[in-house]
Amino acid sequence: MKGWLTMDGTWIEVRVITKSEALEPVSGIFYSLDCKGVAIEDPEDILGREQGPLTWDFADINVLEHKGKVAVVKAYFAEEDNIEEILGYVNEKLVELKEMGIDLGEAKVEHEKMYEEDWANTWKQYYKPSKVGEKIVVKPIWEEYEQKEGELVVNLDPGMAFGTGTHETTRMCIQALEKYVKEESTVFDVGCGSGILAIAAAKLGAKLAVGVDLDPVAVESSIENVGYNNLNNIEILHGNLVEVIDGKSDIVVANILAEIICILTDDVKRVMKDGGVFITSGIIHDRVDMVCEKLEATGFEVIEKNRDGEWNCIVAKLK
Repeated sequence: MKGWLTMDGTWIEVRVITKSEALEPVSGIFYSLDCKGVAIEDPEDILGREQGPLTWDFADINVLEHKGKVAVVKAYFAEEDNIEEILGYVNEKLVELKEMGIDLGEAKVEHEKMYEEDWANTWKQYYKPSKVGEKIVVKPIWEEYEQKEGELVVNLDPGMAFGTGTHETTRMCIQALEKYVKEESTVFDVGCGSGILAIAAAKLGAKLAVGVDLDPVAVESSIENVGYNNLNNIEILHGNLVEVIDGKSDIVVANILAEIICILTDDVKRVMKDGGVFITSGIIHDRVDMVCEKLEATGFEVIEKNRDGEWNCIVAKLK
């Protein structure tokens, strides 16, 4: 996502569903208006970045809402702006672009009122303590929970970072960590988001859990969440996996996108011990074969494939 902004109060989001090749002219329509900011969601941008395998952010997983097939331009306007007039102008300009021979794809225009308070806080009422594995219970810091025998409670305030424990991909990763983490394990969490997986690994008794993320918001969120759990066997680092981590791990967990996992496998292999376990998720059904083939080609043996809803978790062992 580009052009991200922070706004207080109430505003109107106007979005155009389009194609990657039309993002520039469509964005130009909004830039010609007095909008408060423009955000672009482009699947090709995520999957084609050259800066390194982890230069995506956690907003990117939302691009898969359309399975990576469309791009979206979002613009933000003040509540007092004449939205009907703006929508009319946008639709008129889209027609002009089509007449110029530009393929806009669906070119669907949508709008909705956005509340800063709703965006930041309302979701909290739906986020309750949840048992996501045999042992791990994820508990938001604002909720009370009576811990039962044998349970390990992860206290969490995800804030703006991805990872609440309720998403299928996070749940499957935690279940795999429960199975593979031993007392002497070193665990690397790639793209740690809220820190939930690194914290779960630490709670499960890993000797050391290290969370890594390129997004400073995620790093800050992870560090705060580590503090809520009183752990001393965990580190959170800002940067690229192979550039910031020393040593080798017994387990690497990566709850990201299938395409990014494929890019990462060579780097992951370099920071893993022989026989190490690579837990991967964020994989939609039609990407499972692609990820398995890449893992096998890189020297891993696929030992588990798990499915939950629309998502898959693949566990592989370094030969």
